[in-house]
Amino acid sequence: MSLKKGQELELEISELAFGGKGLARKDGFVVFVDQTIPLDIVIARIIKKKKNYADAIIVTIVKESPFRIKPPCIYSGCCGGCKWQFLKYDEQLVFKRQHVIDSLEHIGIIKDVPVHSTLPSKVTYAYRNKMEFSCSDRRWLMPDEFGMENLDLDFAIGLHVPGTFHKVLDIKKCLLQPGLGNNILDDIREFIKNSNIPVYGLRSHKGFWRFLMLRHSAAYDQWMVNIVTAEESNKIVKPLSDLLTAKYPEIVSVINNINKRKAGIAVGEYEILLAGSPFIRDKVGRFEFKISANSFFQTNTLGAEILYKKVMEYAGLSGKEQVVDLYCGAGTISIFLADSARELVGIEISESAVRDAEINCQNNGVTNCRFILGDIKDCLEQVKKPDVMIIDPPRTGMHEKVVKQVLDMSPARIVYVSCNPATMARDLGMIKDDYSVLEVQPVDMFPHTYHIESVARLERK
Repeated sequence: MSLKKGQELELEISELAFGGKGLARKDGFVVFVDQTIPLDIVIARIIKKKKNYADAIIVTIVKESPFRIKPPCIYSGCCGGCKWQFLKYDEQLVFKRQHVIDSLEHIGIIKDVPVHSTLPSKVTYAYRNKMEFSCSDRRWLMPDEFGMENLDLDFAIGLHVPGTFHKVLDIKKCLLQPGLGNNILDDIREFIKNSNIPVYGLRSHKGFWRFLMLRHSAAYDQWMVNIVTAEESNKIVKPLSDLLTAKYPEIVSVINNINKRKAGIAVGEYEILLAGSPFIRDKVGRFEFKISANSFFQTNTLGAEILYKKVMEYAGLSGKEQVVDLYCGAGTISIFLADSARELVGIEISESAVRDAEINCQNNGVTNCRFILGDIKDCLEQVKKPDVMIIDPPRTGMHEKVVKQVLDMSPARIVYVSCNPATMARDLGMIKDDYSVLEVQPVDMFPHTYHIESVARLERK
């Protein structure tokens, strides 16, 4: 197909590709068009041409898909926080399930596996219990601001333009976090702007203010404010902490993480407690968890309970089983399953996560869980053969050595939990000769994004 960069053409979107882009074909040639959905008819401009596909952007929508709705957020289409607000929620669930099916069939070469209808999130807005906002010395413009004069461009605190590290939108209101979070964000914005202390330059790597992380407890409606700065300065950050705790009794923790490294991550080399407690508490089911500033915790608390109940169902525990939980994090799944198993052993590489897991066990009166700190491929040999194995890897999936060790241990049942259909399909494809994939349940933890959590039930052949 002789498409050229800059060429405009009319396309009808036929499907959604994983990653959220619409897919069309022009004389059999694949064209991906961002911000489109099936049955849209658009005029699109080619911005990249490869051997087997092209990328394009919308010039104009000729005919809107019946699945399209008006997004409630003014940043929709510009912000990388959520890309599917213009897609009806019921249809989001349909397309997410299809992404799981396509990944299993095309990547894992696993066909005819029941993939159930996606379990919806209980709430579709204000569901995130953690939001991370970047500070920048350069504000990226919204489309309606292009060409306007006398704009304040030297400050932003917000979210990134998709696919960029240095383009930050100054977000006044994010609909994915509970409403009070936006009031807190606004007060912090005004304080930083009036502080006369420079924000961090994402290119220059100079400046003081770097990130703001807000955590919310769905169970207790409490907040943690984590201010990430490039250096330690109590005289600068303590007045902000005092302002927030005086105004919002819901804020029970204010933390200052210090990150002197150039790496653009909101995790400090160390942290200072400015006010209140070093953690907040939240609940999944009947279990309570302490969450510190840098703890991993599922970002959709209500969704986590749905997910863990499905893990429990697929594990099929009777109270007699030995269970191994790989990539156990802060022990949330282990603790959730503890009443139904004889013993659970979790393995996790993060020292702080293991510490959190042990504290969470103590606080919940759980005595049949123990945790091993280390890399799974180095530690799994220390564990005796389990009856059931829970595998909940990061987005990158399992290391090949871990896959081999799992096969050598040969547990009777495996429950595989994944936030990435592609790596789940790859991993299941590597063990399908030894294990039957009996069913897969997608669980929507991330409304208005293309991300999907899945739980797969496997039995040894």
